[in-house]
Amino acid sequence: MADLKPGASYIDIDAAGQPSLRGSRCRQCGTVFVGQREHCGRCAARSSMEAITLGARGRLHSYTIVYRSYPGIRVPFVSAIVDLDGGGTVKGNLLDIEPTPEAIRFGMSVKVEFRDAAFASEEAGGHLIHVFVPAPEVA
Repeated sequence: MADLKPGASYIDIDAAGQPSLRGSRCRQCGTVFVGQREHCGRCAARSSMEAITLGARGRLHSYTIVYRSYPGIRVPFVSAIVDLDGGGTVKGNLLDIEPTPEAIRFGMSVKVEFRDAAFASEEAGGHLIHVFVPAPEVA
């Protein structure tokens, strides 16, 4: 993964080569956002944001099974919106699951993984992206 470039501005790769999702938390109201922010979009506090590492687990909020896409993109795939543990909501692909409504359920536990984007499109190779995979429930 060390040779891969972050595929999104909110993917951080530390000195040890470990990727994570970065976000911002408002010191005034506690709202968490994906990516770097200077001002809070919830309470409008100015210059009150602190950089944080977002959770590596979450719950499936919504999804769409995509059957038609741009040329070169492998289909079908599941486009998902996930509410991360600790705050923040992020979109990404849900992998390692059958792309059928019978296999996917709202609220299911997922975890964040990082992969070379070449699995989705040869042209995207060389970029590190985040994806979601089903995760066992944590008690």
